[in-house]
Amino acid sequence: MDMQRFLIGLGLLLVVAGVAWPVLTKIGIGRLPGDIMIQRGGTSFYFPIVTCILLSIVLSAVMWLFNR
Repeated sequence: MDMQRFLIGLGLLLVVAGVAWPVLTKIGIGRLPGDIMIQRGGTSFYFPIVTCILLSIVLSAVMWLFNR
């Protein structure tokens, strides 16, 4: 039962993130200073390290608040 709840919650989180993504990109999330972008020829590599760190901090704080 716990695995089912986890998977449903994860699915809902992905749906919410997918719906919110256009709004988040307009306010700058996903292209923060410090994110790594390498373009050479016809290939590009993008690694959003600062965005990942920021999201990790926010999600950790939210989880901490829910578990209190």
